[in-house]
Amino acid sequence: MAELYIPTLHSFAMNNIFTGSCGAFRFRIEPKVVKKTPKEVDMEASTIEAEFWHGPFCYEKSTMEGQSTFPMSEEGRQALKAWLEAHI
Repeated sequence: MAELYIPTLHSFAMNNIFTGSCGAFRFRIEPKVVKKTPKEVDMEASTIEAEFWHGPFCYEKSTMEGQSTFPMSEEGRQALKAWLEAHI
């Protein structure tokens, strides 16, 4: 099985959405960022939401097969990766 690439926490803290695939397996990861100050992210209050589907179509044209939310931490990022890899 190919290892999935998941961006760093810094990428998610900057409010970047990430999409990826492995064969027909597709996924979308969206951070829900909460700010402490205008320039500082509250990592404990922020989360990362992930959805996946199988098929040839984009996110907007597909039916999601699974959705889960993870804490915005390195442990949450690793749990997200393991959750996605379990559904390939």
